[in-house]
Amino acid sequence: MRIKKQYRISSVIRRTRFWLITSGLLAGVLLVFFFNRVMDYTSTDKFCMSCHIHPGSDQSWKFSTHYNNASGTTTHCYECHLPPKGKGYIIKKAKHGLKDAYGFYIKDHEKIDWEKKNLVENAKKFVYEESCLKCHTNLFPLTLSENGGNAHLLYENSKDPLYCINCHLNVGHYDPLAPVHAHDSAFGVTVTSTGPPFTSPAEVESFTDFTEQIPGTHISFRMVAIPGGTFNMGSPEDEPLRDPDEGPVRKVTLPRFWIAETEVTWDEYMAFFRATSSQGRTTGPSASAAKTDAISGATPPWGAPDQGWGKGSRPAITMSWYAANVYCQWLSRVTGKKFRLPTEAEWEYACRGGTQTPYFFEGDPKKLSSVGFMKKIFRPDTAVIASNAIYSLNSAARTEEPSFVMANPFGLKNMAGNVAEFCSDYYAADYYAADSTGFHPKGPEKGAERVIRGGSFKSDAKDLRSAARDFTKTKAWLVTDPQMPKSIWWYSDCIDVGFRVVCEPDSTLK
Repeated sequence: MRIKKQYRISSVIRRTRFWLITSGLLAGVLLVFFFNRVMDYTSTDKFCMSCHIHPGSDQSWKFSTHYNNASGTTTHCYECHLPPKGKGYIIKKAKHGLKDAYGFYIKDHEKIDWEKKNLVENAKKFVYEESCLKCHTNLFPLTLSENGGNAHLLYENSKDPLYCINCHLNVGHYDPLAPVHAHDSAFGVTVTSTGPPFTSPAEVESFTDFTEQIPGTHISFRMVAIPGGTFNMGSPEDEPLRDPDEGPVRKVTLPRFWIAETEVTWDEYMAFFRATSSQGRTTGPSASAAKTDAISGATPPWGAPDQGWGKGSRPAITMSWYAANVYCQWLSRVTGKKFRLPTEAEWEYACRGGTQTPYFFEGDPKKLSSVGFMKKIFRPDTAVIASNAIYSLNSAARTEEPSFVMANPFGLKNMAGNVAEFCSDYYAADYYAADSTGFHPKGPEKGAERVIRGGSFKSDAKDLRSAARDFTKTKAWLVTDPQMPKSIWWYSDCIDVGFRVVCEPDSTLK
C-alpha cells in the first residue's frame, strides 16, 4: 500500500511538473510572440507619427530621398532613429519611447525649440551611425562625385569621429531651406537701388560716432567712438561658472578706437564679395600682399552660407578668420581708413561698457544658466537676458537682426550672443598669466587658432559673460568641406561665428 501511495504521489508530481513546464514554455512562446508583435507595431511609421508632434516630420520624410526615390524603397523611422537589432536596439527603444511619451504627455509642445533640435550636435543623439552603415554598405558607388569620394575617404580614414549626418543632415527629412538644397543662385549678384551709390567714404574730422559709407555701393554702417581707458580684463576667481583661461585678472589700458555698432552684416560682406570674388581661382595668404587695386577675395561658396535664414542686416557667417581679415584689408583700401579686427582686449573693453560684473546687464550666471537636469525642468528667468542677447533659450537656433536686442552701455548691439566674433589675437589658455603687458596687449606672437568672443545663438548664458573666452577650431569646422585642398575662405561646419570691425583714429585727429 505504501509503495502504491508513493507511486501515485510521484506520478502526480511528474504530471504537475510536466504541465508546469509545458505551461511555462507556452507562456514564454506567447510572451515572445506578443512582445515581438508589440515591438513590430510600435516600430511602424504610423505608430511613430501618432506620438511625435514634430511639425511637418511626416511630410518632410515623404519628400526626402528616404521615401521619394527612383527605386521605390522606403526607409522607415526606426531604421534611422534606432540602432540595428542586436546593437542595443531594445534598450534604446525603451529609452527613446519613455522620453517621447514624457514629451507628448507632459511638455508644452508650443515651447519646444524644433530648430535647435535639428542642429547637427543635437541630431547626433537620435540618429545612429550603425543604422546608416547597415543600409549604405558601399560608400564608393560608381555614381559618386569627386567631392563625395573625397568626403568618404576622409570619413574612413579620419582619426577623429565623424558622422554621416555631418554631411547628410537633411537626407531623412527634406528641408528646402537647408544649405545643401538651397543653392544660392543670387549669391554675389549686384543689389539694385533707385538711389545713386555713395561716391566717397565718410569724412571724419573729430573723434565722435560716424556712419561709414562704402563707395560704389548703397551700404553704410555706424561706428561708435570708444574712449581710451583702463579696466580689469578677465574674470575674478569667485565669478560663477568662470573658466581657468579667463584669469588672472590684470589691469589693461587701451587708447581710443572706433568699433562697429553691430556685427558685419550680409549687406556689408556682400559688397566685399561682389567687388573682389575670386570666381574659383586658388588663392592663399599671399593674396594679402596684392596691389591696392587687386585684393583677391573669397571664392563662391558651394551652398547657401546664410543657411537660408536671409541676408540683409543679419550678421554674415560661415566665412573663415582669414576671409574676415581680408575683408578688413579691403574695407581699409576703399575707405582710406585703418579698419581691422579688434584685439581681444579691445573687444572685452567694448563689451563691458564700463561694467565689471559678469555681464554688461544685471544677472547671476548660475541663475541664468540652463545647464543641468533641474534647469531643463525649471527654466531660468530670461526676462533681462533675453532683451540683451540672442542665445540658446530665445534664438530659434538661428541669427537675428540687430533690432532684436538693446545696446550695451557703449551703444553696441549683440556684444553678447547672436554670433561669436573673431578677434585678431592668437589664442593661448595661459596667456593672461604669461603676459604682463598692461598697455594695448595684442595676444601671443604665434599660435594655431584665433580668439573668438561673445557667445552665439547656440550658447548657454554662462558663455555670454564679458570675460568668457573661446577660440577657432579650424580642423573641426572644415570636416565636411569636400574640396582638396579645403577652402581658406568658408567654414563648412561653423554657422555661429561672425565679426565686427575696429577703426584706428589718425594720431592727428582731434
